Amino acid sequence: MSKVAFLLANDFEDSEMKVPYEGVLQAGHQAEIIGLKKNETLLGKKGSVSYTSDKAISEVTAAEYDAIVIPGGSSPENLRLDPDILQFVKDADRAGKPIAAICHGPQILISAELLQGRTLTSYPPLKDDLINAGAEFKDEEVVVDGNYITSRTPKDEPAFVRELLKVL
Repeated sequence: MSKVAFLLANDFEDSEMKVPYEGVLQAGHQAEIIGLKKNETLLGKKGSVSYTSDKAISEVTAAEYDAIVIPGGSSPENLRLDPDILQFVKDADRAGKPIAAICHGPQILISAELLQGRTLTSYPPLKDDLINAGAEFKDEEVVVDGNYITSRTPKDEPAFVRELLKVL
């Protein structure tokens, strides 16, 4: 079974964490929540769920995981300036590991400068940011480009989880 890192900070979109996290666990995979600090309580922006980070980003390497999930909401904005987060994602990408990002999740990929020549989707208002980072934007429920799996909003979660589980 695969070991999946969920990159998470406060104000994540509740269902964009909950649905993929539960999907990964229900499929028999291992999931770890990686935050800026270990054992930190992280709250969803709607207040319907909270999680505790299993590890701090400074304690882990991409080599320990088979895939990465980046939930949306304001969580990516709270993570995208952390150099350890960016290095973790760059290392995973270099190794060809699946990186699944929904909604605002691709903000981390933008900050890691990983989007040149890639095709993906996101929360529609990020379209110009993705294009300016060198990506082709598609307004579709899920876009798979190599090791990247991206979706737009909570309504796309079934397709997002389906594609994530395919690569695990």
